[in-house]
Amino acid sequence: MKIEDIRVFVSCPGRNFVTVKIVTEDGVNGLGDATVNGREMAVVAYLEEHVVPCLIGRDARMIEDTWQYLYRGAYWRGGPIAMAAIAAIDMALWDIKGKVASLPLYQLLGGRSRDGVTVYVHANGTDVDDTLDKADDLKNQGFKAIRLQSAIPGLPVTYGVLGDKKDYFELQGNRPLPPEEIWSTQKYFSMIEGLFEAARGRLGNDIHLLHDVHNRLTPIESARLGKLLEQYDLLFLEDASLAENQQSYDLIRAHTTIPLAIGETFNSVWDCKHLVENQLIDYIRAASTHAGGVTAMRRIADFAAIHNVKTAPHGAPDLSPVCIAAHMHLDTWAPNFGIQEFVGFGNDETRQLFTHEMRIEDGMVQVSEAPGLGVEFDEDAAKEYPYKRSYLPVSRLEDGTLWNW
Repeated sequence: MKIEDIRVFVSCPGRNFVTVKIVTEDGVNGLGDATVNGREMAVVAYLEEHVVPCLIGRDARMIEDTWQYLYRGAYWRGGPIAMAAIAAIDMALWDIKGKVASLPLYQLLGGRSRDGVTVYVHANGTDVDDTLDKADDLKNQGFKAIRLQSAIPGLPVTYGVLGDKKDYFELQGNRPLPPEEIWSTQKYFSMIEGLFEAARGRLGNDIHLLHDVHNRLTPIESARLGKLLEQYDLLFLEDASLAENQQSYDLIRAHTTIPLAIGETFNSVWDCKHLVENQLIDYIRAASTHAGGVTAMRRIADFAAIHNVKTAPHGAPDLSPVCIAAHMHLDTWAPNFGIQEFVGFGNDETRQLFTHEMRIEDGMVQVSEAPGLGVEFDEDAAKEYPYKRSYLPVSRLEDGTLWNW
């Protein structure tokens, strides 16, 4: 079953998505997600100029060999661009294998470990009361885990809170250049405990609460935050500090017992090796699109399981429904699955391009029973939503110093 054609589509149904479609000589096709937010066209060039020519004529059933060929066979390995390209090819080949076997992906991985995929959703508010109003609404919808993000008094913009802007395209205004946001650790600390104290009082103790620091703090500041929030029983604290130096988490772990989660920007198992094998984190948040696809995510999950670390895959809106489906299949299978980030299945335009049978029931996603990933892509509809250059914001301290985004 040879690969006959590989097509790369770039569309923007509210967000830019890079979608890969592999077609075999037998007419079976598979889909993969290669989106890297703000660097989409770099992945397109990597795929079209360097990956696709190497794969035409190869056996589509040889998923493992193809993954090794694209990773180990390249002198310049790793990084988000290359790994997103590999991920898209890998997802599409697993999609094909599922369709040929007439089985959903999770069955190929080993079958179910649970009845449904528990997700956490976002409550992002302009102040504490607004955040908790939104959290209350999500609780009433049946969600059992909620991430709380509130605007910081005294700062014009806060991560996760777009104010009157609906997306990053609007945030950029008429010029497609990175918007700049101001960060103040002091102002952040002045409000963060009050948010979770009020949340526990209003939402009760049966709702799992989470929070994303988005790497804004130094390790010792993260240690202080962990001690501050321990009493509010968070499910986890996400991206407390950057982990480019993975030993930074040795310091955080020494000072607090709050559960820690990180990994959404990781591109391989090597990025989390020290963190996992030393049990410095409790949840690994790598994304299938950015960490090498289904093949790589399965290895990360198995490695994490040995060290009592659970999976909690990234689920941002810049991951297409193809990646979301891959995660739901992995989550359904992984014995050490923890929780899945979830921001919905996209807007009306996204649902027009990507059709599937995934659904929410009682705060859990039920994965599709369709063969493979269970997602179909409308190529003609995608032409109606052309690519729009976009950037994530740049963060600076109040004195103008460039800071971590």
